[in-house]
Amino acid sequence: MHWFSWTSRSTRRQTSNRIHLYSQSWNEGRLLPFFFRHYDPFVERYVFYDDNSSDATLDLLGRHPRVEVRRFERTDPSSFVRSTQDLQNHIWKESKGSADWVIITVPDEHLYHPDFVNYLHQAKRKGVTAIPGLGYEMLAKKFPAHDTHLATAIRHGMVWENYSKLSLFDPNSIEETNFGPGRHKSQPTGIVRYPHRAELLILHFKWLGCDYVCQRSKLLRQGLGAVDRKQNWGYGVRLV
Repeated sequence: MHWFSWTSRSTRRQTSNRIHLYSQSWNEGRLLPFFFRHYDPFVERYVFYDDNSSDATLDLLGRHPRVEVRRFERTDPSSFVRSTQDLQNHIWKESKGSADWVIITVPDEHLYHPDFVNYLHQAKRKGVTAIPGLGYEMLAKKFPAHDTHLATAIRHGMVWENYSKLSLFDPNSIEETNFGPGRHKSQPTGIVRYPHRAELLILHFKWLGCDYVCQRSKLLRQGLGAVDRKQNWGYGVRLV
């Protein structure tokens, strides 16, 4: 368990770097307001692949001026994880030539640095092209108020290596990401230059009170296919 004491200097100003963000959604209505509050100050364009959401998700996405919504098609009907893996290894390529950075993430993951905008400027200046994040599982006793900025309000968490992954990179330098299942591993090709030290965090906001995590995990279990269950993929949604 760790207590964070960060401040956020960059979350209220726009970046000159062009950042595109790709994500997936399925009944994410409760998390999306937090997601956009975190990413809006620096993301120019969002693309969401939605898996037939039946709550407020599509309404929230449709009302956001920078969001494009597409339908998530399972390339492998027996596996949500394999279908997602295939999608995430290709969707970002359309940003080549039009974005400086792309973010591949999901609604409960917030990429964080206390001076995010300047950090990316410095990374670009140094020739960095791929920035892995150090994963933290964040913990809250109850679901936060709707106007909360999660990265600055929820400060209890623990390092979880399973959530340390590549989520941020230069699409003009990377040729292939070669993500494994869940993006927990990657073998990018092209011009791959990592920073000398890990400064970017990936804050995973799943444990937002017992009621929420139980309800959410029960829902997500319904989306797993036969292959996912056989391979023990998506195990995180079966913990409760």
